[in-house]
Amino acid sequence: MSPELISVLVLAVVFVIATTRSVNMGALAFAAAFGVGTLVADLDADGVFAGFPGDLFVVLVGVTYLFAIARANGTTDWLVHAAVRMVRGRVALIPWVMFALTGALTAIGAVSPAAVAIVAPIALSFAARYRISPLLMGAMVVHGAQAGGFSPISIYGSIVNGIVEREKLPGSEVTLFLASLLVNLVIAAVVFVVCGGLKLWRRGAVTGEALPAPGGTGADDGPATGGPGTGGTGTGGAGAEAGTRTAPAPAPTAVATRPEAPPAGALTAPVVATLVSLVALVVAVLGFDLDAGLTAITLAVVLSTAWPEDSRRAVGQIAWPTVLLICGVLTYVGVLDEMGTITWAGEGVGGIGVPLLAAVLLCYIGAIVSAFASSVGIMGALIPLAVPFLAQGEIGAVGMVAALAVSATVVDVSPFSTNGALVLAAAPDVDRERFFRQLMAYGGIVVAAVPAAVWLVMVVPGWG
Repeated sequence: MSPELISVLVLAVVFVIATTRSVNMGALAFAAAFGVGTLVADLDADGVFAGFPGDLFVVLVGVTYLFAIARANGTTDWLVHAAVRMVRGRVALIPWVMFALTGALTAIGAVSPAAVAIVAPIALSFAARYRISPLLMGAMVVHGAQAGGFSPISIYGSIVNGIVEREKLPGSEVTLFLASLLVNLVIAAVVFVVCGGLKLWRRGAVTGEALPAPGGTGADDGPATGGPGTGGTGTGGAGAEAGTRTAPAPAPTAVATRPEAPPAGALTAPVVATLVSLVALVVAVLGFDLDAGLTAITLAVVLSTAWPEDSRRAVGQIAWPTVLLICGVLTYVGVLDEMGTITWAGEGVGGIGVPLLAAVLLCYIGAIVSAFASSVGIMGALIPLAVPFLAQGEIGAVGMVAALAVSATVVDVSPFSTNGALVLAAAPDVDRERFFRQLMAYGGIVVAAVPAAVWLVMVVPGWG
């Protein structure tokens, strides 16, 4: 049995054990990385740790720390109310506002994870307050980021168009952008309907006095398989297995009754300072290309120094189980990359003699691997692998490149990708294990369905 096949089988075993024994998958993945790396791939400790996502670790810790402070001092309350006022109380419009906002950020040049890191905590706080499915809100944020992600001036668009030019393939910047935009827009519309968006429309406009009490999380919306949401009442159900609810949700009450926070909309000194910090985060990341994680944790430290009582509560809200899970899995994926498993799989598909079959398999490899690894890295590896059969002229290069780009990025809703991990970490007051399963199931559906759909629409007709 080849080392590459052994590494794939071990990954499958990690998934099975984590699912059936409720062991943190990240811890299992660290153990697997150590075992496979040293015994099969002959890597030393440095080789195993080469795949540790240090940048993502800092992003997850820094962003969740900063927004935990924002929740503790009432800033997210203020932002939620501001969003409601902006759409005149139409809660159903907020997911689309978040979709458009992240799309605009990536379209003008923000890296997709940076845009999600900025928007997701605000969006998920809103979802918790109004008992909107966190799956719905998280998916809208991620798909919004990918909808704008391939504009001609965006990071992803520039990289893919550069690869196409380097490989001397026919290209169309507009087609690439519109393909990603339309696919993600269609998916967002489907998710909106399936996860309770129509019930939000029927709910009509609300006022600040109609807010549900703190503790309504929205975690009960939708089944654990990522299916239709209910827009539910948050009274328990399947989400109660982790002990997150001990009594029925209280009746709606005004935010102003919260003893631990100022009334929503009150611009206290901590709220003003936190709002300035959030603006500084956006400017630093988008205007000066600074690292989102390091910037966020620096701003959080400044706020903590000024108001230490908020910091004490916030540190405990950093999503440590999520950090362990994501970093462990990505470390193992790094071992797979070091030992050549990903290249091995791609080259095996590229050698198939039927171009259309090879094309759909490459789309699936891009989707599956990208659900655990860098989307840009996968596109950079797969587009050159497609060059030999694109040169035969049986498949249009424009459609194939667009299909690969969409397949490799639309799956970023997976909780193992950077964007999915940020959504999982940013959701307040949810049963994280259940939300993780929802994201994993939804990501699996996207991986299974989207590559075949984009292949059928973009590759089979022979675009370009």
